[in-house]
Amino acid sequence: MVRINGENMDMAGKTVAEYLAESRYDLKRVAVERNGRIVPRAEYGETVLADGDCVEVVGFVGGG
Repeated sequence: MVRINGENMDMAGKTVAEYLAESRYDLKRVAVERNGRIVPRAEYGETVLADGDCVEVVGFVGGG
């Protein structure tokens, strides 16, 4: 299981890009942290989630 934003999810073996696509995140408006380190956007497609990972996805919101 992978803990994503405080929820245990069966995402082990999937890439960050696959998770974000399945969850319908706008890739231009999010930042991803995996096990305390920021995942560079260029590495989303090659970063594979593993059992025990802790992931935080933060969405940016514009405003005025």
